[in-house]
This record gives sequence, C-alpha cells and structure tokens, in this order.
Amino acid sequence: MNKFLKKEIVYQMNVKPNMTVLELIESMGLCGVLGAGRVAKASKILVEMFADKGCTVFLALAGPAVAGGLRNIVSSLVKMKLIDAIVTNGANLTHDLIEALGFKHLRGEENPDDVQLSFKGVGRIGNIYIEEEAFKSLEKNIYDILDKVLEKKVYPVYELLEKIGLHINDENSILASASKNGIPIFSPGIYDSMLGLHLWMYSRLKGLSLDFNKDMGKMYDIIFSSKRIGAIILGGGLPKHFTLGASMLKGGVDAAIQITMDRAEAGSLSGAPLEEAISWKKAKVKSKLVTVIGDFTIIFPLLVASALSSLYGEVKK
Repeated sequence: MNKFLKKEIVYQMNVKPNMTVLELIESMGLCGVLGAGRVAKASKILVEMFADKGCTVFLALAGPAVAGGLRNIVSSLVKMKLIDAIVTNGANLTHDLIEALGFKHLRGEENPDDVQLSFKGVGRIGNIYIEEEAFKSLEKNIYDILDKVLEKKVYPVYELLEKIGLHINDENSILASASKNGIPIFSPGIYDSMLGLHLWMYSRLKGLSLDFNKDMGKMYDIIFSSKRIGAIILGGGLPKHFTLGASMLKGGVDAAIQITMDRAEAGSLSGAPLEEAISWKKAKVKSKLVTVIGDFTIIFPLLVASALSSLYGEVKK
C-alpha cells in the first residue's frame, strides 16, 4: 500500500432486521467516510460530552426545532441534565409556549395555496401548519403570566424566561423543564419572534425592560467557571455565534458538533465548518469538531438515541 495512504479501509455498511440505532451508527463508523463517517464521529463526540462531568454542554437551537418535532427530545435532555445551558431563537420559545397552551403543530401540504392559507388564518413553516388562534392565545396568556410573576421592571432575558417557565404546567415544555432544573435559556434575538413582539407590546403598556448586559454576564459566568466547554449546534445563525463567541474568552470550545443544511461557499456563519472557528479562537486548536451536513430533525434524534444507548445500555423489551 502507498505509504502516503492511511491504513484504515472503508468497510461496507451492513443492516439487519431489528438493528438498533447504536448498531447502525457503529456500522457507519466502521465505514468511516463521507456523511456516514461524520455522523458516527458526531455520535462519539456527543457521548464524550455527555459522559464528561467536567464539560459544560451548550445546546444552540436555530431554525424550527420545536415546530419540527424536537421538543420532547430537548426537554428530556434537560431533565436528564445532559445539557447545561440553551441558546435559542425566539421562535422556538414561541412554539414551545404554543404547545404548552394546548395547541398543536399540524402536518400540511408541501406546496399549498398560501393566499388561501392566509384567508383561513393559517401560517406555515414548510409543510408545518399553525393556526393564528394559537398566537392570539399566546398574547393573552403571556400577558396574564407576566402580570402574575413580575416583581420588578427590569429583567435579564434568562431570568424572565425562568419565571415564565416556572409558571408553565407542561412536563414536555423546554421552558418549564429548564426552569425547574436550573438550566438557563439565553435568547439574544428574542425580539425577532412573536413572543418578543408580545414582550415589547407589554413593555409599552407596563414598562418592562430587558437587560441584555446581564445575559452576557450570566453567559460569561458559566463560561469562566467551566473546566471544558462543549457545544451541540443545530442550524446556525445567532444561537451558534452567541455560543461560540462567548467561548472565545476562554480559548474556545473543547468539543462541538454542528448539524446544518447551509453551505460554506457564501461565507455565511451558518454554513461555516466548525474548523473555521479555530481561526477565531472560538474553538481550541486541539478541539474535537465535526460538521454534519443534513436536516437536524433527522440526524439529531439518531445521534441522541445512539448516545443514550451507549451511555445507559440498550433498552430491553
């Protein structure tokens, strides 16, 4: 064999009846190349992050994670205390609250008549439908919650979200699970959402102000008190940048996985491979990194199922 070639060979993947997710991803690891190899590497890094008690694990959620079906998975990880902090867009918080109020996201057509949907009071995210009534109910209920829980006029976002979460009676709610387990949620772009709009409108009526400086302080308190930093990044955008940017003040993350559909060619942050973060000192030179190109609503559940099986053993029937 040519001395410049690695000695590892590409094993062909095998599938069999009643194969577990862990076995499938282990087969991908034996293959070791292209997307299969990256998924297997991501699974290994995820297990290492979850198992390392000295690693503070951030979960960065962009895109429609809740509307796309990941709500219970995220809240379960929170309750298991496998993640230590969440950074997310306002949309995921909005849709988490909508589910907590009893509304459901509905499966719809891929290419509908959007004019007719507008007339019928239905908004969509791809083929996910949600009724306008859900957002009207959110407005009323968030006002009622704020009237009950607010004790001052100025709050950091993470503290306000904690208070809201403690008032939610839904075991599958990300907000409720995080609040009850002492897991802070950061949402630096919260105003860019329906929840943010309602918070702004409430502030105009009753004088509520959000202090983002204190959110930064809380984030850096977590970063500086961490022995090691791990990041699970679903999508990109502001949650990704806020997580990696904060880590920069401690030399960057020690480990991270990213699942994204965005491409690197245009230079966007969302499409940037995690290795690029090394140049900004947002990831350490010897950090364990992998970027998986794909839909995180497909890949993340597989990684979590594999990681939990690896950590806690296969569930016996």
